[in-house]
Amino acid sequence: MPASSPPLPSPIMPAPPIRVFLVEDHAITLWGLQRLIESQPDRSMVVGTASSRDSLYSHPALAQADVLVMDLDLAGVDGLDLLPDVLRMSAARVLVLTASEDRARLCRAIERGAKGVMHKSEPPQRILQAIDQVSQGGAWLEPKLMGEVLGRLTSAQARASAPQDEQQARIAGLTAREREIVGALSQSPSDKLITLAGRLGMSENTLRNHLTTVYSKLGVRGRLELHVFAAENGLTAG
Repeated sequence: MPASSPPLPSPIMPAPPIRVFLVEDHAITLWGLQRLIESQPDRSMVVGTASSRDSLYSHPALAQADVLVMDLDLAGVDGLDLLPDVLRMSAARVLVLTASEDRARLCRAIERGAKGVMHKSEPPQRILQAIDQVSQGGAWLEPKLMGEVLGRLTSAQARASAPQDEQQARIAGLTAREREIVGALSQSPSDKLITLAGRLGMSENTLRNHLTTVYSKLGVRGRLELHVFAAENGLTAG
């Protein structure tokens, strides 16, 4: 039998163009961006534009976009305030295109969900490259700004963990007897001290002295705060 011919390779389908939504309140800038993106129809296309918050929120194409190219100054509205809403309304990845030189503000844009930040003075080809990269799940940041963003995130994480670390250090300072007292108080927060003292096998005066030390170590003021602290940190009696 004659040898069968090898199967023909499946044709590679071209990727669909990136659907871009433009948010810009300067007409000439908006016009230029639209012409730039549409100059390569096989690569990208503009599905919608908005020049104000209201027109952005009400535009039906917002939900269809792959990438949203957005200025931070929009008809008197701070684009940073719009980012959380935009990200709830659309799955588009946000590329901030701005003339702002405020680096702290640019960092906040990333912290609020933008995937890229670039200056309006960048060459047109770089803007297209940034749209490509952001659409594919990448980030677009200049190295120095990336370092600042990472530094801010690291500092924020350290600040968030500091209170918990401080509480654990306070708890670690309790003796076994003091932990026993905290557990007993948390189990019966309304009992009189003399009743608790008898249950713990000590005098009321000794219990008061222990409590003064416990309050100081844990940074609480009185039995109610101690009860709340114990419940939140797993110090209640079993």
